[in-house]
Amino acid sequence: MKKSTRFFSLLTITFTGLLLAGCQNKSTTKTATTRTLTDSMQHKVKVPTHPKRVIGSYLEDYLVSLDIQPVRQWSVKNGTSRQDYLAKYLKDVPLINYDLPYESIAKAKPDLVLVGTSSTVQGGKYAQYNKLAPTYVVKNGDTVSWRTQLMDVAKAVNKTAKAKQVLKKYDQQRAKARKTVQQKAPNQSAAVLWVTNNSAFIVNDHAASGALLYQELGLKEPALVQSISKKATADWSPISLEKLTELDADYIFLVNSDKSAAMFNEPIWQNLKAVKNQKLFSYGPKTSWMYKGPIAYTEMTKSVLKDIQ
Repeated sequence: MKKSTRFFSLLTITFTGLLLAGCQNKSTTKTATTRTLTDSMQHKVKVPTHPKRVIGSYLEDYLVSLDIQPVRQWSVKNGTSRQDYLAKYLKDVPLINYDLPYESIAKAKPDLVLVGTSSTVQGGKYAQYNKLAPTYVVKNGDTVSWRTQLMDVAKAVNKTAKAKQVLKKYDQQRAKARKTVQQKAPNQSAAVLWVTNNSAFIVNDHAASGALLYQELGLKEPALVQSISKKATADWSPISLEKLTELDADYIFLVNSDKSAAMFNEPIWQNLKAVKNQKLFSYGPKTSWMYKGPIAYTEMTKSVLKDIQ
C-alpha cells in the first residue's frame, strides 16, 4: 500500500473515531437522567432532569404556570380549603394535606418533592421525605418574593427559560395595569380585608394581595396597614371592629368567607369610608385574593382594573 493511501486511511479512521466519540458525548449529555442541585437549605439534591411526577404543595401556581401538572394539590382538612382558583388546571388531581403526611407522599409515588417552607422539613422530616423521593426546599421566608420562588421552582424542574417567559409576559401586563390604575385612581388608597367567622383580618403590605396592590400596582397604602404590617407575623393579621375605624381607605377589597357576619350590620362597618362611598368590592374565598403567583396576581389585577373607575 502506498504511503499516501495509508496516511489517508489512518486519517479517516482517526476522524471517524473522533466523530463517534463526539456523538457519544452528545448522546450522554442529552440522555442524562439527573442533575445535582443545591436547595435553599444547602441540601445537595439529585433531581430528575425531566421530572414527571411532581409534588409541590402550595407551589401549584408556579408549577401550572410552567406547564407542569402536579400529582397532588395542597389542601386543609380534606379539601375544606384549597386553591380553588386553580381548579381548571388541577381537575381530578388528588388532594394532599398541607402537613405532607409521609404515607400520602409515598402513595403518590413522586419523582420530585418540592417544599415551600423550611419549617416543613424540620425535626428530621427532610431525611424521611428524601427517602421517598428527591426533596428540594424552595427559597422561602418573609424577604423572598414570589418571583424568586418561581425562578427557584423553575430551576428545580428544569424550566428556567419558561419561567423567564412567564415573568416577561406578566410584567408587560402589570406595567399596563399600573398605568391604568394611576390614571383612574391617582393617589387613591386601598386595603384588603378577609372576614371569616365574624372576625376581620387585614393583609400585610408585603404578602399576597397586599404586595400586589402596593408594590405591583402602585395603590397608596393606608397608615393603618403600614402600622399593622410592621408588627405582622403572618400574611393576615386580626383586626378588631373598633380598630377598623382608623382605616381611611378609598377602596376596600373584601374576601368574604362569612356573608352573614353580624359585623356587617354594625355602624362602625357601615361608616367606613369605602363602604359609604360604595367602593367596597366583595370576593368569595374561592378566588385568588388569598394567594400569590403569576396566575393569582393576573386574576387579581383583572379584578382591580374592573373595580376601579
